[in-house]
Amino acid sequence: MIQLTRFNGAQFYLNATHIETVESTPDTVITLLTGKKHIVRETAEEVIARILQFYQQAFPAYTPPRMPDDDSIE
Repeated sequence: MIQLTRFNGAQFYLNATHIETVESTPDTVITLLTGKKHIVRETAEEVIARILQFYQQAFPAYTPPRMPDDDSIE
C-alpha cells in the first residue's frame, strides 16, 4: 500500500497493485484497474517513486518490468 493525499488534505492508502495508470493532467490522476480514479496532491513522479518503493519492499528480488520508453521515469 502507498500513502497518498487527497486535495482536501485527507491522507489515504492505496493498493499499488491495483494501479493501471498515473497521469499529470496537470493534476495527478491515478486510474485503478476497476476504472475508478483518484486525484491526489502528489506529483506523478512522487507516486511512481512510491510504487517502485512498494515493489522493492514487497518483492526485494523482483524488478518491475520496464518498457523501452520507461527510461524517463527514474
